[in-house]
Amino acid sequence: MALTKNFKDTIKERAQRDPEFRKGLLSESIECLLSGDVATGKTLLKDYINSTIGFEDLAKITAKSSKSLIRMLGPKGNPQSNNLFNIIGILQEKEGVHLTIHAIR
Repeated sequence: MALTKNFKDTIKERAQRDPEFRKGLLSESIECLLSGDVATGKTLLKDYINSTIGFEDLAKITAKSSKSLIRMLGPKGNPQSNNLFNIIGILQEKEGVHLTIHAIR
């Protein structure tokens, strides 16, 4: 089911005014990726990018086209690990956070 523009706008507005929401969105996207829920992780990552840096600015930093980045994180996209981790590193730096992994038993 496609998201409505209204919902996407709501996410963007909240992310722009609430730093904790932004950090949570970024963190949740990475947790989903690491737990194997790649589709949700890519969707959340795409929402985060659209709500913060934007694909045009990310494209300038990564030296990849914005269309390529959008496709990479789309439903049929399959980003190479070096591209995905580069994007995550850039987003952490821009957000001013350093996410870590902790093993849970």
